[in-house]
Amino acid sequence: MSDEQGWYSDEQATLGDRIAAAREAAGLSQTQLATRLGVRSRTLRGWESDLSEPRANRLQMMAAMLGVSLRWLLSGEGEGVAPPLTEDEARDEAMQGTLAELRSLRGELLKMGERVGQLEKRLRKHVGAAG
Repeated sequence: MSDEQGWYSDEQATLGDRIAAAREAAGLSQTQLATRLGVRSRTLRGWESDLSEPRANRLQMMAAMLGVSLRWLLSGEGEGVAPPLTEDEARDEAMQGTLAELRSLRGELLKMGERVGQLEKRLRKHVGAAG
């Protein structure tokens, strides 16, 4: 069952939900993770769908590959993955990124303005000396 934001809370998430969330957070497809674990894609789909459960050795491998704790995979407690950002959080993060880029460009423009001023000064000096 998902909560209002479409994300699974620790109380509601199943083992399969946490496997899928950790895999997606790691940027892996089901096929990629299955290959790395040495299982068939169908097997991994079964785990993510809660139709079957991986053996302990596969769970340990999976936790290590996905950068989450074994405890989190099993119970939702401990070090796992953060829920995806809400639309407002994503928009705020995008705006912060845009502001940072604007500040950087502004700094570059100021430096360029200083360089233009220095070049003009040099040019005037040479024009004045030639005349």
